[in-house]
Amino acid sequence: MDVDEEPPKTAASGAADNKNVIPSASADSQSKHPSMALAQSIHRLTMIKEGKLAPDYLDAASLKKSVAAEISGDSNPSLYTHISSLLGWDASVLPAGSPSVEKMEEDNAAEKKKLEEAIAEAKESAGDMEVLEATSAAARFAAKSLPKTEARKAYAAVLALPKISSGRKIDTLVEEARVCAFHGDGPANAEVVGAAALLAEDGGDWDRRNRLKVYNALVKLQSRDIKTVASLLIDCIATFSCNELCSYTDFIMYTVISNILHLPRTELKEKIIDGPEVISVMSEIPAVFDLVNSLYECDYKKFLKAMVEIQPLLVADRYLQPHAGYILRELHVLGYKQFLDSYKSVRLDSMAASFGVGVNFLDLQLSRFIAAGRLTAKIDKFGGVVETNRPDMKNSQYRDMIQKGDLLLNRIQKLTRVVDM
Repeated sequence: MDVDEEPPKTAASGAADNKNVIPSASADSQSKHPSMALAQSIHRLTMIKEGKLAPDYLDAASLKKSVAAEISGDSNPSLYTHISSLLGWDASVLPAGSPSVEKMEEDNAAEKKKLEEAIAEAKESAGDMEVLEATSAAARFAAKSLPKTEARKAYAAVLALPKISSGRKIDTLVEEARVCAFHGDGPANAEVVGAAALLAEDGGDWDRRNRLKVYNALVKLQSRDIKTVASLLIDCIATFSCNELCSYTDFIMYTVISNILHLPRTELKEKIIDGPEVISVMSEIPAVFDLVNSLYECDYKKFLKAMVEIQPLLVADRYLQPHAGYILRELHVLGYKQFLDSYKSVRLDSMAASFGVGVNFLDLQLSRFIAAGRLTAKIDKFGGVVETNRPDMKNSQYRDMIQKGDLLLNRIQKLTRVVDM
């Protein structure tokens, strides 16, 4: 497959384009490098190599071929060397006629020198705009073909230029953030996105602020702040335009999975299940929609089956894979809690039948979640019954009010003593 061809769309990779995605002006001007789709493909090959994904889940041979072709097409020797070491590749994986690593390095050195000369010439004989364009071209070349440190240094040079508008600064920081994200540098990514967000608060337009929400959401996803992720993504669901960061299908998958853990049932129906933007990609990630629909319809057997089916989807995604175990555990808690909220007590075998699991398996899981304080219930092993213990909200609120009242009175008494003195 040529590097300029669009890769085949699969349920795992998602679609890069969607009729609901309206490109924005700042999105159109964004650099296409580094390719976040390439980062996803490298992650999937790594998961296959580590045995966390089955080779037949994805076409591993085609994926390997397309990754090697894209790295060669980008002329990125440092990335090729890193991937070769990571995945145990040799030179035979490169497409026929591809330059050697040494030739890539020579070509990159020549191109870098050419771009530096263009910057120097612009500074001598042209205006600020020409200098900005030449410096930006050097930064984008570094993002495509040079190591992370050189790319970040090149973007720092762009930001150091005088008379650069706040909008251009935000766009430059966003491109630098993608360099950090591509190379898996979470702390640097969070720092750069944070700097862009501060600029956007003061001088960014609506489009840039909206797009930064998606960047910030993926930063928060890395730190497992799922509640914030859910809120940010649901706000952008009708205005998504960040195809350079992730595909629309992946964006919808992040939105559904984060919001299923936090949205109330009524809002889940309105904003997710019946959302036209979500429905538009339903056929591409059916397991995700089986998950949310089965939970809403209280079809718990189908809900657990959908959880099994989304597990490889979570592992295949570079943002979700570190949190796959956490997400699956929270989904189990969510399903059990919703079921138990409908009963004061229920037979263990009846509940096991509803979820399509064995009694011993269910007993073990419920015991763990109850012991951890995640479920307010108790198991009567002798009677084979699960009894729910709904917390008394009125008493709890009364106790909180008394405690806060005592604290307030103590502070008033201390203040009175100070005033008397």
